[in-house]
Amino acid sequence: MLADQLGRGLDDLRISVTDRCNFRCTYCMPREQFGPDHAFLPRASLLTFEEITRVVRVAAGVGVTKIRLPGGEPLLRRDLHRLVAAVTAVDGITDVAMTTNGVLLPAALDDLVGAGLRRVTVSLDALDQATFAAMADVKVAVDAVTGAIDAALDAGLVVKVNTVVKRGVNEGEILALAEFGRERGISVRFIEFMDVGHTNGWDVTHVVPAEEVVATIAAAHPLSPVVRPGAGPGATAVADRYAYDDGAGEVGVIASVTRPFCRTCVRARLSAVGELFTCLFATRGHDLRAVLRSGADDAELDAELRRIWTGRADRYSELRTLGQAQPEDRVEMSYIGG
Repeated sequence: MLADQLGRGLDDLRISVTDRCNFRCTYCMPREQFGPDHAFLPRASLLTFEEITRVVRVAAGVGVTKIRLPGGEPLLRRDLHRLVAAVTAVDGITDVAMTTNGVLLPAALDDLVGAGLRRVTVSLDALDQATFAAMADVKVAVDAVTGAIDAALDAGLVVKVNTVVKRGVNEGEILALAEFGRERGISVRFIEFMDVGHTNGWDVTHVVPAEEVVATIAAAHPLSPVVRPGAGPGATAVADRYAYDDGAGEVGVIASVTRPFCRTCVRARLSAVGELFTCLFATRGHDLRAVLRSGADDAELDAELRRIWTGRADRYSELRTLGQAQPEDRVEMSYIGG
């Protein structure tokens, strides 16, 4: 099994197909930094679907089984269903999912489902329109997102909702979003506000701890922890899951700040221009596009993946918790996906 310096394998590859987004969420792409003058990646510099599929095929050979297509907003990439179909067909890949803000999802559903997509995660930070607008900084009705979730369910997709919780902005929406998930039988995962990148004004006082999120929900609907198969040493899921005691599904929390899970992280991220990042909080990536376009064969690409991963020792969130100094030029979440 391929392992890094801390004994972690590589199972999950997250592939950003664009750095562009039609939202300006304050925790990801604040408008002050990503305004009209922001220089996005030239479209000609992006990896082709064929190049991405080649990386996936080689990555599957070193242990990757899960592919995620996060943002920017992946549905801004034309004909995304073609990539979904190609990646789904790769031997060894057992799970392909996409993360989206939902606005463009209904129009794309038929093609995506036909291509083999079975799971989608929709970002939704509030149900109240004013709070939603404050988080997303976009003139979009929240009904467009909730409608996309319902359309995805009607299309037969497994749906999850991701909610970033920021103190003083949307912690009052926690219970309403939990109720939204209960009504539809979908899992809502509440994510602690993280210091990804360096433009979102992160401060630890803005973090709503996962423990507080769980307590808020449990006060209305008693919860019990879900013990996952393989929990404990070797477990790799990032979300702590809780089942409603009345049987109405479950809820999750992702506590990168208060409960770092670096020691079980098995994720790599590929930017839209082919840089492989071994940590969400990294300052630089490894240029796989240069390898892809140099005439290298798959054996050479395989060797490069192995070299990168076996040298990996990232544990940013652990070091943050220990109070150790951290670099300020971290890559932006919108560049490599969440």
